[in-house]
Amino acid sequence: MIYIIFFLLLLAIELLYFKIAGECNIIDKPNNRSSHTLITLRGGGIIFSIAVTIAFFLGYVSLALTSAIVIVSVISFIDDIKPLSQLPRVLCHCLALLLIFYDLDLLHNSVWILLIVFVLMIGWINAFNFMDGINGITVLYALVTIISFSYLSNNISNLPVLISMGLACIVFGIFNVRKKAKTFAGDVGSISMAVFLGYFMIKTILETQQIGYILMFSIYGIDACITIVNRLIKKENIFEAHRTHLYQYLANELEVPHVLVSLVYALLQLGINVIVIFLASTNRLSTFMLVSILVLMTTMYLLIRLILIRYINKMKIK
Repeated sequence: MIYIIFFLLLLAIELLYFKIAGECNIIDKPNNRSSHTLITLRGGGIIFSIAVTIAFFLGYVSLALTSAIVIVSVISFIDDIKPLSQLPRVLCHCLALLLIFYDLDLLHNSVWILLIVFVLMIGWINAFNFMDGINGITVLYALVTIISFSYLSNNISNLPVLISMGLACIVFGIFNVRKKAKTFAGDVGSISMAVFLGYFMIKTILETQQIGYILMFSIYGIDACITIVNRLIKKENIFEAHRTHLYQYLANELEVPHVLVSLVYALLQLGINVIVIFLASTNRLSTFMLVSILVLMTTMYLLIRLILIRYINKMKIK
Protein backbone atom coordinates (compact mmCIF):
# COMPACT_ATOMS: atom_id res chain seq x y z
CA MET A 1 0.00 0.00 0.00
CA ILE A 2 2.83 2.39 0.87
CA TYR A 3 4.31 2.04 -2.61
CA ILE A 4 0.96 2.80 -4.26
CA ILE A 5 0.73 6.01 -2.23
CA PHE A 6 4.39 6.74 -3.06
CA PHE A 7 3.70 6.30 -6.79
CA LEU A 8 0.61 8.53 -6.72
CA LEU A 9 2.52 11.19 -4.76
CA LEU A 10 5.34 11.19 -7.29
CA LEU A 11 2.83 11.39 -10.15
CA ALA A 12 1.16 14.39 -8.55
CA ILE A 13 4.53 16.10 -7.98
CA GLU A 14 5.58 15.48 -11.58
CA LEU A 15 2.35 16.99 -12.89
CA LEU A 16 2.84 19.97 -10.61
CA TYR A 17 6.37 20.40 -11.96
CA PHE A 18 5.04 20.38 -15.53
CA LYS A 19 2.73 23.28 -14.65
CA ILE A 20 5.58 25.23 -13.06
CA ALA A 21 7.99 24.44 -15.94
CA GLY A 22 5.42 25.58 -18.48
CA GLU A 23 4.78 28.88 -16.69
CA CYS A 24 8.53 29.49 -16.15
CA ASN A 25 9.42 28.53 -19.73
CA ILE A 26 11.74 25.69 -18.67
CA ILE A 27 11.81 24.10 -22.10
CA ASP A 28 14.14 22.32 -24.49
CA LYS A 29 14.20 23.88 -27.95
CA PRO A 30 15.41 21.63 -30.78
CA ASN A 31 18.56 22.55 -32.71
CA ASN A 32 20.64 20.95 -35.45
CA ARG A 33 22.30 18.64 -32.89
CA SER A 34 19.03 17.51 -31.30
CA SER A 35 17.25 14.23 -31.92
CA HIS A 36 13.85 15.82 -31.34
CA THR A 37 11.88 18.33 -33.40
CA LEU A 38 9.35 19.72 -30.91
CA ILE A 39 9.69 22.11 -27.97
CA THR A 40 9.55 19.91 -24.87
CA LEU A 41 9.46 20.55 -21.12
CA ARG A 42 12.93 20.12 -19.63
CA GLY A 43 13.86 18.76 -16.23
CA GLY A 44 11.17 16.14 -15.69
CA GLY A 45 13.95 13.99 -14.24
CA ILE A 46 13.80 16.14 -11.11
CA ILE A 47 11.40 13.47 -9.90
CA PHE A 48 14.40 11.16 -9.31
CA SER A 49 15.98 13.33 -6.64
CA ILE A 50 12.55 14.06 -5.16
CA ALA A 51 11.94 10.31 -4.87
CA VAL A 52 15.24 9.82 -3.03
CA THR A 53 14.45 12.75 -0.72
CA ILE A 54 11.04 11.30 0.18
CA ALA A 55 12.68 7.89 0.66
CA PHE A 56 15.11 9.54 3.12
CA PHE A 57 12.27 10.88 5.27
CA LEU A 58 10.74 7.40 5.22
CA GLY A 59 14.02 6.01 6.52
CA TYR A 60 14.89 4.12 3.32
CA VAL A 61 18.19 5.80 2.48
CA SER A 62 21.13 7.44 4.25
CA LEU A 63 21.59 11.18 4.68
CA ALA A 64 24.95 11.06 2.88
CA LEU A 65 23.58 9.50 -0.33
CA THR A 66 20.50 11.72 -0.23
CA SER A 67 22.68 14.80 0.17
CA ALA A 68 24.95 13.73 -2.69
CA ILE A 69 22.01 13.32 -5.06
CA VAL A 70 20.33 16.55 -3.95
CA ILE A 71 23.58 18.50 -4.41
CA VAL A 72 24.12 17.34 -8.01
CA SER A 73 20.41 17.79 -8.72
CA VAL A 74 20.34 21.41 -7.55
CA ILE A 75 23.43 22.47 -9.52
CA SER A 76 22.25 20.51 -12.58
CA PHE A 77 18.79 22.05 -12.43
CA ILE A 78 20.30 25.52 -12.28
CA ASP A 79 22.50 24.57 -15.24
CA ASP A 80 19.42 23.33 -17.13
CA ILE A 81 17.78 26.73 -16.69
CA LYS A 82 20.84 28.92 -17.18
CA PRO A 83 24.11 27.27 -18.31
CA LEU A 84 26.89 27.51 -15.72
CA SER A 85 30.67 27.39 -16.03
CA GLN A 86 32.50 24.13 -15.36
CA LEU A 87 33.82 25.14 -11.91
CA PRO A 88 30.60 25.11 -9.82
CA ARG A 89 29.47 21.88 -11.44
CA VAL A 90 32.81 20.16 -10.87
CA LEU A 91 32.93 21.30 -7.24
CA CYS A 92 29.41 19.98 -6.58
CA HIS A 93 30.22 16.66 -8.24
CA CYS A 94 33.38 16.35 -6.14
CA LEU A 95 31.43 17.08 -2.96
CA ALA A 96 28.79 14.52 -3.92
CA LEU A 97 31.44 11.86 -4.54
CA LEU A 98 33.09 12.68 -1.22
CA LEU A 99 29.75 12.04 0.51
CA ILE A 100 29.41 8.74 -1.34
CA PHE A 101 32.92 7.70 -0.34
CA TYR A 102 32.01 8.54 3.27
CA ASP A 103 28.76 6.58 3.08
CA LEU A 104 30.53 3.52 1.66
CA ASP A 105 33.40 3.83 4.18
CA LEU A 106 35.98 4.26 1.43
CA LEU A 107 37.89 7.17 2.92
CA HIS A 108 40.25 4.87 4.85
CA ASN A 109 41.61 3.46 1.58
CA SER A 110 44.83 4.65 -0.02
CA VAL A 111 44.76 7.81 -2.13
CA TRP A 112 45.41 6.00 -5.41
CA ILE A 113 42.39 3.70 -4.89
CA LEU A 114 40.18 6.71 -4.13
CA LEU A 115 41.56 8.46 -7.20
CA ILE A 116 40.74 5.49 -9.46
CA VAL A 117 37.19 5.23 -8.10
CA PHE A 118 36.78 9.01 -8.39
CA VAL A 119 37.88 9.06 -12.05
CA LEU A 120 35.65 6.10 -12.90
CA MET A 121 32.64 7.73 -11.22
CA ILE A 122 33.20 11.06 -12.97
CA GLY A 123 33.54 9.17 -16.26
CA TRP A 124 30.34 7.23 -15.58
CA ILE A 125 28.36 10.37 -14.66
CA ASN A 126 29.43 12.13 -17.85
CA ALA A 127 28.87 9.04 -20.01
CA PHE A 128 25.37 8.55 -18.62
CA ASN A 129 24.60 12.23 -19.19
CA PHE A 130 25.94 12.14 -22.77
CA MET A 131 23.78 9.11 -23.57
CA ASP A 132 20.57 10.96 -22.69
CA GLY A 133 19.59 11.94 -26.21
CA ILE A 134 16.39 10.23 -27.33
CA ASN A 135 13.00 9.45 -25.84
CA GLY A 136 13.07 6.66 -23.29
CA ILE A 137 16.74 5.73 -23.38
CA THR A 138 17.73 7.04 -19.95
CA VAL A 139 14.69 5.89 -18.02
CA LEU A 140 14.45 2.42 -19.59
CA TYR A 141 18.17 1.77 -19.12
CA ALA A 142 17.99 3.01 -15.52
CA LEU A 143 14.93 0.89 -14.77
CA VAL A 144 16.62 -2.26 -16.08
CA THR A 145 19.71 -1.52 -13.99
CA ILE A 146 17.67 -0.83 -10.85
CA ILE A 147 15.79 -4.11 -11.29
CA SER A 148 19.11 -5.92 -11.71
CA PHE A 149 20.55 -4.37 -8.54
CA SER A 150 17.34 -5.27 -6.68
CA TYR A 151 17.79 -8.94 -7.57
CA LEU A 152 21.22 -9.15 -5.90
CA SER A 153 21.21 -10.52 -2.35
CA ASN A 154 23.63 -7.87 -1.07
CA ASN A 155 21.03 -5.18 -1.81
CA ILE A 156 18.14 -6.75 0.12
CA SER A 157 18.32 -4.08 2.82
CA ASN A 158 18.22 -1.39 0.12
CA LEU A 159 15.13 -2.69 -1.66
CA PRO A 160 12.86 0.13 -0.38
CA VAL A 161 14.99 2.89 -1.95
CA LEU A 162 15.55 0.86 -5.12
CA ILE A 163 11.81 0.32 -5.43
CA SER A 164 11.24 4.03 -4.74
CA MET A 165 13.58 5.02 -7.56
CA GLY A 166 12.03 2.38 -9.80
CA LEU A 167 8.61 3.95 -9.21
CA ALA A 168 10.08 7.36 -10.05
CA CYS A 169 11.31 5.86 -13.34
CA ILE A 170 7.84 4.58 -14.12
CA VAL A 171 6.29 8.00 -13.38
CA PHE A 172 8.85 9.76 -15.58
CA GLY A 173 8.53 7.07 -18.24
CA ILE A 174 4.81 7.71 -18.58
CA PHE A 175 5.66 11.14 -20.01
CA ASN A 176 8.97 10.35 -21.71
CA VAL A 177 8.67 6.90 -23.29
CA ARG A 178 6.55 8.16 -26.15
CA LYS A 179 6.85 9.01 -29.80
CA LYS A 180 6.38 12.66 -28.80
CA ALA A 181 7.75 13.05 -25.28
CA LYS A 182 6.08 15.52 -22.92
CA THR A 183 9.31 15.98 -20.96
CA PHE A 184 13.03 15.27 -21.00
CA ALA A 185 15.10 14.31 -17.98
CA GLY A 186 17.51 17.22 -18.32
CA ASP A 187 20.86 17.20 -16.53
CA VAL A 188 18.96 17.26 -13.25
CA GLY A 189 17.56 13.83 -14.09
CA SER A 190 20.40 12.12 -15.93
CA ILE A 191 23.16 13.21 -13.54
CA SER A 192 21.22 12.43 -10.35
CA MET A 193 20.35 9.00 -11.76
CA ALA A 194 23.99 8.42 -12.74
CA VAL A 195 25.11 9.19 -9.18
CA PHE A 196 22.43 6.86 -7.76
CA LEU A 197 23.37 3.98 -10.06
CA GLY A 198 27.09 4.62 -9.59
CA TYR A 199 26.65 4.41 -5.83
CA PHE A 200 25.03 0.99 -6.09
CA MET A 201 27.67 -0.23 -8.51
CA ILE A 202 30.48 0.68 -6.09
CA LYS A 203 28.50 -0.79 -3.18
CA THR A 204 27.85 -4.04 -5.05
CA ILE A 205 31.48 -4.48 -6.09
CA LEU A 206 32.72 -3.74 -2.56
CA GLU A 207 30.29 -6.11 -0.85
CA THR A 208 30.62 -8.97 -3.32
CA GLN A 209 34.30 -8.43 -4.12
CA GLN A 210 33.32 -9.08 -7.74
CA ILE A 211 34.42 -6.42 -10.22
CA GLY A 212 32.62 -8.29 -13.00
CA TYR A 213 29.38 -6.51 -12.05
CA ILE A 214 30.79 -3.52 -13.93
CA LEU A 215 29.39 -5.28 -17.02
CA MET A 216 25.96 -4.10 -15.86
CA PHE A 217 26.99 -0.69 -17.23
CA SER A 218 28.61 -2.10 -20.39
CA ILE A 219 26.11 -1.13 -23.12
CA TYR A 220 26.21 2.55 -22.19
CA GLY A 221 29.91 2.37 -21.35
CA ILE A 222 31.00 0.95 -24.69
CA ASP A 223 28.88 3.32 -26.78
CA ALA A 224 29.98 6.36 -24.78
CA CYS A 225 33.69 5.47 -24.61
CA ILE A 226 34.12 4.57 -28.27
CA THR A 227 32.20 7.65 -29.36
CA ILE A 228 34.44 9.85 -27.21
CA VAL A 229 37.59 8.20 -28.59
CA ASN A 230 36.30 8.64 -32.13
CA ARG A 231 35.62 12.32 -31.53
CA LEU A 232 39.04 12.83 -29.96
CA ILE A 233 40.66 11.25 -33.03
CA LYS A 234 38.74 13.73 -35.18
CA LYS A 235 39.92 16.53 -32.83
CA GLU A 236 36.35 17.47 -31.92
CA ASN A 237 35.30 19.06 -28.65
CA ILE A 238 33.85 16.14 -26.71
CA PHE A 239 31.83 18.48 -24.49
CA GLU A 240 29.84 19.93 -27.39
CA ALA A 241 26.50 18.46 -28.39
CA HIS A 242 26.69 15.95 -31.23
CA ARG A 243 24.79 13.14 -32.96
CA THR A 244 27.47 10.47 -33.34
CA HIS A 245 26.51 7.85 -30.76
CA LEU A 246 25.36 4.59 -32.30
CA TYR A 247 21.84 5.08 -30.92
CA GLN A 248 21.76 8.54 -32.55
CA TYR A 249 22.69 7.11 -35.95
CA LEU A 250 19.86 4.63 -35.56
CA ALA A 251 17.30 7.19 -34.41
CA ASN A 252 18.29 10.11 -36.64
CA GLU A 253 19.92 8.94 -39.88
CA LEU A 254 18.06 5.62 -40.14
CA GLU A 255 14.89 7.03 -38.55
CA VAL A 256 14.30 4.01 -36.33
CA PRO A 257 11.63 5.01 -33.74
CA HIS A 258 13.23 6.45 -30.60
CA VAL A 259 11.36 4.18 -28.22
CA LEU A 260 12.37 1.10 -30.21
CA VAL A 261 16.04 2.07 -30.11
CA SER A 262 15.78 2.79 -26.37
CA LEU A 263 14.03 -0.52 -25.76
CA VAL A 264 16.74 -2.42 -27.67
CA TYR A 265 19.48 -0.78 -25.57
CA ALA A 266 17.63 -1.59 -22.34
CA LEU A 267 16.88 -5.19 -23.33
CA LEU A 268 20.46 -5.79 -24.46
CA GLN A 269 21.70 -4.57 -21.09
CA LEU A 270 19.12 -6.72 -19.32
CA GLY A 271 20.41 -9.74 -21.23
CA ILE A 272 23.98 -8.93 -20.21
CA ASN A 273 22.87 -8.48 -16.61
CA VAL A 274 21.18 -11.88 -16.55
CA ILE A 275 24.38 -13.48 -17.85
CA VAL A 276 26.51 -11.59 -15.31
CA ILE A 277 24.28 -12.55 -12.38
CA PHE A 278 24.28 -16.20 -13.50
CA LEU A 279 28.08 -16.30 -13.93
CA ALA A 280 28.59 -14.63 -10.55
CA SER A 281 26.21 -17.03 -8.80
CA THR A 282 28.13 -20.01 -10.22
CA ASN A 283 31.57 -18.49 -9.47
CA ARG A 284 32.43 -18.25 -13.18
CA LEU A 285 32.71 -14.47 -13.46
CA SER A 286 36.50 -14.41 -13.45
CA THR A 287 38.70 -11.55 -14.65
CA PHE A 288 39.35 -13.53 -17.83
CA MET A 289 35.59 -13.90 -18.38
CA LEU A 290 35.08 -10.18 -17.74
CA VAL A 291 37.75 -9.17 -20.27
CA SER A 292 36.51 -11.73 -22.81
CA ILE A 293 32.94 -10.44 -22.64
CA LEU A 294 34.10 -6.83 -22.95
CA VAL A 295 36.30 -7.63 -25.95
CA LEU A 296 33.47 -9.55 -27.64
CA MET A 297 30.93 -6.78 -27.00
CA THR A 298 33.31 -4.06 -28.14
CA THR A 299 34.15 -5.95 -31.33
CA MET A 300 30.46 -6.47 -32.12
CA TYR A 301 29.74 -2.81 -31.40
CA LEU A 302 32.55 -1.63 -33.71
CA LEU A 303 31.36 -3.90 -36.53
CA ILE A 304 27.77 -2.71 -36.22
CA ARG A 305 28.89 0.91 -36.03
CA LEU A 306 31.15 0.54 -39.10
CA ILE A 307 28.43 -1.14 -41.16
CA LEU A 308 25.86 1.51 -40.19
CA ILE A 309 28.14 4.45 -40.98
CA ARG A 310 29.06 2.99 -44.37
CA TYR A 311 25.40 2.40 -45.14
CA ILE A 312 24.49 5.96 -44.08
CA ASN A 313 27.30 7.43 -46.20
CA LYS A 314 26.09 5.47 -49.24
CA MET A 315 22.56 6.80 -48.66
CA LYS A 316 23.89 10.38 -48.58
CA ILE A 317 25.79 9.88 -51.85
CA LYS A 318 22.64 8.63 -53.55
